[in-house]
Amino acid sequence: MSRVIVQKYGGTSVASPARIWRVSRRIAESVRSGHPVVAVVSAMGHTTDRLIDLARRVSPAPSARELDMLTANGETITAPLVAMCLQAMGVPAISLTGLQAGVRTSGHHSKARIREIETQRIRAELDAGRVCVVAGFQGVTESMEITTLGRGGSDTTAVALAAALGAPSCEIYTDVDGIYSADPRVVARARKIAHISYEEMLELAAVGAKVLHPRAVELGELYGVEIHVRSSFKKGVGTMIVAQVPMEDRNRVRGVAHESNVAKITVRGVPDRPGVAAALFEPLGAASISVDVIVQNVGLTGATDITFTVDEGELAQAVALVQEANRQIGAVEVLSSGGLAKLSIVGTGMLGTPGIAARMFRTLAENRINIEMISTSEIRITCLVDRARAADGVRALHTAFELDVK
Repeated sequence: MSRVIVQKYGGTSVASPARIWRVSRRIAESVRSGHPVVAVVSAMGHTTDRLIDLARRVSPAPSARELDMLTANGETITAPLVAMCLQAMGVPAISLTGLQAGVRTSGHHSKARIREIETQRIRAELDAGRVCVVAGFQGVTESMEITTLGRGGSDTTAVALAAALGAPSCEIYTDVDGIYSADPRVVARARKIAHISYEEMLELAAVGAKVLHPRAVELGELYGVEIHVRSSFKKGVGTMIVAQVPMEDRNRVRGVAHESNVAKITVRGVPDRPGVAAALFEPLGAASISVDVIVQNVGLTGATDITFTVDEGELAQAVALVQEANRQIGAVEVLSSGGLAKLSIVGTGMLGTPGIAARMFRTLAENRINIEMISTSEIRITCLVDRARAADGVRALHTAFELDVK
């Protein structure tokens, strides 16, 4: 068999019959180049949002299992439509659900992780000369329960399939033509990045860049699958996510990212003894609630304050779990607030470069943007700020670090 090409098409790429036709033409071009093709598709447009809204209309708190059963249908609708379109063009094709494509996952509904992909069915279809159009975002557990992978999960499906099928790269087709130094909707002078490392992209994705799901980047790095982010609507080379970035692309700061849907929880008066942090965060992990920025202030009275951030959509559940844990911990009180945003600068060139953090803090200060919390890694600095000032902060930092298109 020739080298398999794995392509993923996002929701905006397949949002209408005309766009499905355009996507199918691109797939057909790849087939005619002599390569077997696996096309992973998302739900059309805002289908998933509409399904979730429908669920909320009939139940104030739909169970996670039934919600997965419902939302998985978005991709299951798109896949056969693309397969039908390809067949009408004279290209043999077959649509496959996550189950039929062999995507096996953990049992965490709405946040499942891919454990393995059984490729026998896909390989058999490719050997028979058919394009496999796979419904992304979904899989099944060992007990055949339908699961979904979370928002952006079709990216993860595509990269996982590329790894399982031995494809050297995975093409991600979306409504933008690559990875930019900031969100172009916020920064008009943002520049497209030709190459970016897995590490940098993972940091950008984790702190708010919505082009690619972080787990897709993790899988790409783990299995050596290069990820090519391209536009569905125009020709172009896009951005390559690779292990090694060419020397000429090595700027100190590669991008500015922001995430607006942020809330924080503060646990005051936490007893300073071993096991307290574990008792606090283990229930959140068991509920698949991701905790990000964590700050601990050690006091002089044998107690500490612990503050951390969560997605604002999970704030109510997180607070309930923390309050339950506090019955064991015995802290003074649990406080929470929303309306926050994360501003981050990312770049491998930051490592060992003096003055980067100082420039970031000075820039925000000059723009009268107050910093509530700070978190760092080797290649990232993140500040928690008021959500209303996030866009101003992104633009100021983008200019301060000389990322604007000249």
